[in-house]
Amino acid sequence: MKKTYILLTLFAMMNLSAQEVLPLYNGAIPNNKPSDKKEKITNDGFYCISNVTTPTLTIYKPKKQSAQKSAVIICPGGGYGVLAVGHEGADVAKAFNEMGITAFVLKYRLPGDDIMPDKTIGPLQDVQRAFQLVRENAAKWNIDTSKIGVMGFSAGGHLAASASTQYKREVIENPKHISLRPDFSVLIYPVISFTDALTHMGSRENLIGKNASPELVAQYSNELLVTPDTPKAFLVHSADDGAVPVDNSIVYYQALLKNKIYGEMHIYPLGGHGYGMNNPTTSEKWMENLKSWLIANQWL
Repeated sequence: MKKTYILLTLFAMMNLSAQEVLPLYNGAIPNNKPSDKKEKITNDGFYCISNVTTPTLTIYKPKKQSAQKSAVIICPGGGYGVLAVGHEGADVAKAFNEMGITAFVLKYRLPGDDIMPDKTIGPLQDVQRAFQLVRENAAKWNIDTSKIGVMGFSAGGHLAASASTQYKREVIENPKHISLRPDFSVLIYPVISFTDALTHMGSRENLIGKNASPELVAQYSNELLVTPDTPKAFLVHSADDGAVPVDNSIVYYQALLKNKIYGEMHIYPLGGHGYGMNNPTTSEKWMENLKSWLIANQWL
């Protein structure tokens, strides 16, 4: 308990605008093995956390809340090996606060056979629990339960897309039958597919292993799982992305269209991968486009 408190306090100190850091689970963490792993914080140009075994939800509240009372749960990227909680987490949360949106940065567990009986569901459990926790406390945080979205970058985009397509496959205890469905999704240079032609192999191997069955590959290829009930998506990618092929966003957008779900997609010619809110090759700010999309859909 003391170790957990110290980690939570350190995380809060490094996110000074955050109002509160909550343990994601009350009591025992599901799908958990005892481990001697210790979380590691690095800042080599990007602020990252590795060896995550204790998931948390960090709350960022706006000074002036939008009348829509919307919220977003942010999943940082990092190939399911680290979490880029700075430029793909805290910085983004602060930008949402400026719009009047309450933001939550999810520090989700990184999959590993040494800390989980089933590593394939670990991150999905944490994002589903985040939606459960936010909706359970919506009145306390003055949030509209019908306007809670999910956002993810790179592998965090895969997790956000999985939350959007697999919310009916509940991998946590949900006795109150709280909706785990995001109301919208924001997917930034996301890993969408685990198929050989499209995937970021590091993310795939970290989550489902090197010798995953075809069935497991299909289970986590989100373009195959879109239905008419999948939430709308706002996607951003760069055509020259050498880590996660731009076709990941394209096939997801096409799957949405086939199901008559009309989202929005922005593809830059250049920019590569991992640039967070600021593509260095253009003066355009995709966060401004996102703001317009949120307004058009009455989430802002």
